[in-house]
Amino acid sequence: MKFDLAATVREQAGKGAARSMRREGKIPAVLYGQGECILLSVVPGDLVKILKSHAGSSALIYLTLEGGSSKPERTALLRDYQQDPITGALLHADFFEVSMTKPIRVKVPIQVVGGIPAGVKEGGILHHNLRDVHVECLPSILPDHIEVDASPLVVGSGIHVKDLTVQEGVRFMDDPDQMVVSVSAPISDTKLESLLTGGAGAVAEPEVAGKGKEAGGADAAKAGGATAAKAGGAPAAKAGGAAAGDKKDADKKKK
Repeated sequence: MKFDLAATVREQAGKGAARSMRREGKIPAVLYGQGECILLSVVPGDLVKILKSHAGSSALIYLTLEGGSSKPERTALLRDYQQDPITGALLHADFFEVSMTKPIRVKVPIQVVGGIPAGVKEGGILHHNLRDVHVECLPSILPDHIEVDASPLVVGSGIHVKDLTVQEGVRFMDDPDQMVVSVSAPISDTKLESLLTGGAGAVAEPEVAGKGKEAGGADAAKAGGATAAKAGGAPAAKAGGAAAGDKKDADKKKK
């Protein structure tokens, strides 16, 4: 899909110039590529229409530049844009100019068609494993999207990148064995309950922790015995010996 977009060449840059543009109902933008970097301003509403299209960032944009000394008509892709995190309003946009005679690499969205897959009608679950694919082609034949017919899929089957149908001149850059869409078997209520309640009971104490606990107990007992022996052994014996000596001295004095 191709879009027309008017843009004005600007000379001023910086936050102050950007705020002034936004007050005037425009946003700053930059056009890169082909050895140039051109500062622009665009009407955000026109850009929002492109973003809301199903082509999205893969759409070719025919820019008409006003106020510049270079060629006024450019072909570009919307490479990046910034939005206000609270309001969602567009704040800035980056365009990349392309040559109509050189191949480009772009991400193209995948569109699942064909209605409800056969496996889903049997109770299976449809998985959209890949939302877009990387393609290489000339800008003139860039597809808006890649259609995938998932209606024949049964439970346990899927469609890979190598199975996709594409027009002549377009080459896929992703892994050919990468899954695009698939249908899996449903999870039974028993299995689901088992997954949800698994591990809800008592958790076994780790072996290392158990050994550490036993070792700690034995060590504590051993340490306690040694402490008791030190505390009650040597000092007590010493005290007992001193008491016996005092008794002998008392007996001598009586005599």
